[in-house]
Amino acid sequence: MTQTISRRDGVWNTTVVGSVVARDEQPTGSWFAHGRKGRLWLDRLTLRRDDGELTTLNLDQHTRIEVLAPDAPAKK
Repeated sequence: MTQTISRRDGVWNTTVVGSVVARDEQPTGSWFAHGRKGRLWLDRLTLRRDDGELTTLNLDQHTRIEVLAPDAPAKK
């Protein structure tokens, strides 16, 4: 998954590789006037990285998700 964040001096790209654990729609901790139940809701993707770390990322219109082919079986 690659996220692009716009900055004053250009863009910042961050790439995270992992297996999808969950995809949720969760409210933020902030109040938003016209959101469902008075909250701003975000699409979030939880990934498990190769080292076992769990990371949760917010999805937006600048997020690119690429499905990677599974590793080929090891040859003996």
